[in-house]
Amino acid sequence: MAAHLKVSVGSYSDKGIKEENQDSLGHFIPENINLLTGKGAAFALADGVSSSAEAKQASQCCVTGFLEDYYSTPDSWSVKKSGGKVLTAINNWLFSQSNQYQDVSRGLASTFCGLVIKSTTAHLFHVGDSRIYLVRANNLEQLTTDHRIHMPGEKEYLGRAMGIDYRLDIDYKAVPVEVGDVFFISTDGIHDYLSDKKILEAFKSEQDLTVICEQLVAQSLAQGSVDNVSCQAIKITELPSQNLDEAYSQLTKLPFPPELYEGVILDGYRVTRELHASSTSQLYLAVDSDTNEKVVLKTPSINFEDDPAYLERFQMEEWIGRRINSPHVIRTIEQARPRRFLYYVMEYIEGQTLEQWMVDQAEPDLTVIRNIISQAISGVRAFHRMDMLHQDLKPGNIMITAEGLVKIVDFGSTKIAGIADVSTPIERKELLGTKHYTAPEYLINGMGTTQSDLFALGCIAYEMITGKLPYGNAISRATDQASIKRLEYVPINRYVSNIPDWVDKAIRKAVQTDPVNRYEKMSELESDLRKPNPVFLKEEQPPLMERNPIGFWKAVSGLLLMANIILIYLMMR
Repeated sequence: MAAHLKVSVGSYSDKGIKEENQDSLGHFIPENINLLTGKGAAFALADGVSSSAEAKQASQCCVTGFLEDYYSTPDSWSVKKSGGKVLTAINNWLFSQSNQYQDVSRGLASTFCGLVIKSTTAHLFHVGDSRIYLVRANNLEQLTTDHRIHMPGEKEYLGRAMGIDYRLDIDYKAVPVEVGDVFFISTDGIHDYLSDKKILEAFKSEQDLTVICEQLVAQSLAQGSVDNVSCQAIKITELPSQNLDEAYSQLTKLPFPPELYEGVILDGYRVTRELHASSTSQLYLAVDSDTNEKVVLKTPSINFEDDPAYLERFQMEEWIGRRINSPHVIRTIEQARPRRFLYYVMEYIEGQTLEQWMVDQAEPDLTVIRNIISQAISGVRAFHRMDMLHQDLKPGNIMITAEGLVKIVDFGSTKIAGIADVSTPIERKELLGTKHYTAPEYLINGMGTTQSDLFALGCIAYEMITGKLPYGNAISRATDQASIKRLEYVPINRYVSNIPDWVDKAIRKAVQTDPVNRYEKMSELESDLRKPNPVFLKEEQPPLMERNPIGFWKAVSGLLLMANIILIYLMMR
């Protein structure tokens, strides 16, 4: 059987010589294996800033808020995004509460250290001067940096904390873990009074973790600590492991469906006809026998029945579809009846692909193009909100219904940040789409961002207007940085003369080969396609030869003709 993450935890907290303990700490280790695998185990420690009268409330809010809200974030989100979003929300609440008091000393402020162990990686979140250490192979390493400001001749000041500003700067770090690793989290009431050597010696004793924490608290008080003293120790006792055979067995619990044709009934779905077949999958139109609703069945290709990477991607498509809720993304239907075979069910869309639509529209209206791109952007945003990249946006993967509703289909290349956090024996290769629409950064380092999907949408908008691609076929032959730098954008006016120059500039910006030069947000592209960006209007017009080479040479020819006529006239006089 595959092993799962197992940790042991010990902690201790004491008010010390102070009247109140303003520290808070806690942890949550899910008993549900799926939740433990998908989100990991979480640990938190916070030290309320003593100059704040509400320091205890602030530290409690940070710890309880993080441990509860982290598990409420989508399982498609990466740990980094989930933790960052939760801490930002907590910080904003603390700061808003502080603003209710005219007396600054009554604000809610706290340091914070958060640790999430998911799969074989530890994810660290840090604000303030509490610390996270790693004990490994009889060595102690401080993983965080104190956010303290040193003033000449003055005492140190806390440079960062939760609740002191709406802007929150969080230190994040990902650390691979090993069995036997111990993470030690402490407040400054401990590590300001104990050397690294003393801390390391405590863990060499191999005692119970709670006993070790109690000893460190006692030692720091004996060394004259004047603060609250709190610490938490987490030891990795077992890590998730699964060999390829186990992974394959998990993926093949359901057998491949039998051959489907008109009249066949599969788990209550009566097949009407085949809609599409490729080397990787088949689509069938079917009718639900219970509801009479038309649906689409997607089945895997028998060519890949022994390919675990393919099987994982196929099953992940349904996983993605169930988590995205948008009118502009095809809907995956949850089945009420037991399923005996490997397939999944989607809504049936009566319409055509954008690819076919472009063939049928000889000269599409710019207003219609704007509307289609705007709907496609809404669909892509639904992926990005779930921390997913579609990675295969192209006209063939966009459907338009008879009513003009645009829907994004096919999730076979989608990258899910939350799944990428989980280690697996399966070799996951980036499955990218057609090169003509694939952002150049994928070709260089295989890494994409939300701006990579933006690039594809820019190419699609360009193609809808011109019937061509912004870099022609050259981009499909680009394989390295040098060849990408040689790519030249072809202005829209070279193919179509009645498109405003500012529209061309908007699309040009969207399809820049360097993502740094693209729009940061898709809403910016959407806005600039609908109304002129003042920056574009101020820019100097390109030369006539570039904007309209045919017109340029006609003008030159006309001038030469006039010059010849005048010359002949003068010679005849």
